Amino acid sequence: MSAEFEIASPLPGAAFGATLRLAKSIAEDLPGGLPEALADAGGLLLIPGLNQIAAEPELLLRLSRLFGPEIEDYRYLLTSQHLVHESVPEIFLVTNMVPNYRPPPLRPEPPLTVDGKFPVQYPQRKGWHTDQSYRRPPPDISLFFAVNPVARERGQTLFASGTLAYDALPAALKAKVENLQGLHAQPGTGRGRGDAEAGKTPRAFAPHERSQPQPVVRTHPVTGRKALYLCERGQMDWFDGPFVGLQPGPYGDGAKLLDELMSHYTRPEFVYVHEWTQGDVLVWDNRCLVHTATWYDADKEQRMMWRTTVRGNPGAIYAGEEKSWIPRKEPVTA
Repeated sequence: MSAEFEIASPLPGAAFGATLRLAKSIAEDLPGGLPEALADAGGLLLIPGLNQIAAEPELLLRLSRLFGPEIEDYRYLLTSQHLVHESVPEIFLVTNMVPNYRPPPLRPEPPLTVDGKFPVQYPQRKGWHTDQSYRRPPPDISLFFAVNPVARERGQTLFASGTLAYDALPAALKAKVENLQGLHAQPGTGRGRGDAEAGKTPRAFAPHERSQPQPVVRTHPVTGRKALYLCERGQMDWFDGPFVGLQPGPYGDGAKLLDELMSHYTRPEFVYVHEWTQGDVLVWDNRCLVHTATWYDADKEQRMMWRTTVRGNPGAIYAGEEKSWIPRKEPVTA
């Protein structure tokens, strides 16, 4: 226990994560040691009771800066501007309270597992991803603040530990994926699994939209532990991937391997289900976790969540790389 915070781990019902309760208001003092606490907790921290952020959104930036030197400014990331906070552009709005909002995910079908439990495992639960994996270098940390969550038992956020999942892989599967690369696609480029299954032709890439290879087994730059690093339907390239060097497309060997890995990755023993309370902040490490959202009734309920994204330490394999998603002028050729 620190004089600046109390910490309890793991998170309820999970094998990883921690609840961290601050001794002081973040408007008065920012505690040290939070990045170390995040690493020790396996990449997931719950900090409850930070309601003051709603009135002072800059406090979310102050908290975010503890986890890395660069916070993304969403005005310059080709994000729809109606989803950017009006006074703090480093905050991305995840909400149904603005026009043309992103709809919540569908309910799983069937809505419960065969033994009547809340479904978390792929493919019954869909949408599993890690933030912006289609960019090189990918981001390190995300922070998510509950301004106005919906009622508990809806609108949850689920997390799965790539570290625990990797450690539990059978030896033969570990060997198969050790040096494999996944091909991650930017949503909206027409390269998702549904597009491929429908026989659509993807549109031409702009240079900064190209799908990016990422290691399937990623060594964490802080802890040194290995973790699975991949996504599923909407964030992998299903035309040239999902894996580099394996049969591409939604029905090939690559697809079968991805389904096997994602089903393993999201087994209930590797998953935490967060029921939101107003004022919660979740801090998660994109280098070793995947997450997904759950359904809520967007026609009857209002939800407002704020997200920041932090960069700065993706690991040695990205050393010296320029940001893949920044548009650049192509060289003039004769």
